[in-house]
Amino acid sequence: MQTHVLKFDDATIAEAAGLILAGQCVAVPTETVYGLAADATNGEAVARIYEAKGRPSFNPLIVHVPDLAAAREIGEFGEEAEALATRYWPGPLTLVVPLREAAQIASIATAGLPTIGLRVPAHPAMQALLRAAGRPLAAPSANASGAISPTRAKHVLKSLGGRVPLIIDGGPTERGIESTIVAATGGPLRLLRAGPIQVDALASEGGKIEAPGQLASHYAPSKPLRLNASSAEPDEFWIGFGDLAGDATLSADGDLTEAAARLFDVLHQADDAAQSRIAVAPVPETGLGAAINDRLRRAAAPRS
Repeated sequence: MQTHVLKFDDATIAEAAGLILAGQCVAVPTETVYGLAADATNGEAVARIYEAKGRPSFNPLIVHVPDLAAAREIGEFGEEAEALATRYWPGPLTLVVPLREAAQIASIATAGLPTIGLRVPAHPAMQALLRAAGRPLAAPSANASGAISPTRAKHVLKSLGGRVPLIIDGGPTERGIESTIVAATGGPLRLLRAGPIQVDALASEGGKIEAPGQLASHYAPSKPLRLNASSAEPDEFWIGFGDLAGDATLSADGDLTEAAARLFDVLHQADDAAQSRIAVAPVPETGLGAAINDRLRRAAAPRS
């Protein structure tokens, strides 16, 4: 398969929507990372996402919709879910809610679970594609499963070139880190994945997979990665933070927002470098640092 990379404009969106309606998947930028989108109501189309990514079938996908009204047609929104959606959508928050029985979502997209992860994205390219296709779009990150998430079109091409027909190039993503995922399925709110939005919710205690990004090893480069490194060993590419400059830095000013936006970009740089291993300077656990460290711990975890 030949992969075309086209700049985000009306003509590209029209071509992408045609591919979506034909059962194909296309890569599209969101405000978090690039997503690999397919019609969430078409099981064969969703299966092509899993095929392109090499993704475990038990790992559910986030379904993107254009607005809260569309989300209500798919999931059951209690009072707390409504409040979060009203406050943070469109934006980088995914809500896991009970799946409506009448929803026409392919079961492969939810991995057979009775719940569904829904998000209203803010990026104009994803919004344009949702409205042009007229379908809810299942869209995990546009990379091989478990690999570094893509924040630029070139990252997608490197990982999925030859596996997908079209990449919509909308430039670098703004947030650079995947959405916060909160389960609102009855009882206390539960944080399933830390992300750009801080929500007052109980931390998930693990167990069954309910949402993307819960696998122990995830977002992983091809090289071993060492955390909390105050200096680099000779065979390590050192990713710095704050006063620890490194070979490349997440943020020279110690700015966690900048660090989150640069995280995967710098990991790609380290993975492409000559050194055989990667080291990362300490990042504080406060605020957005918790989400950054969550991604780094998963990236450093032993491969299963």
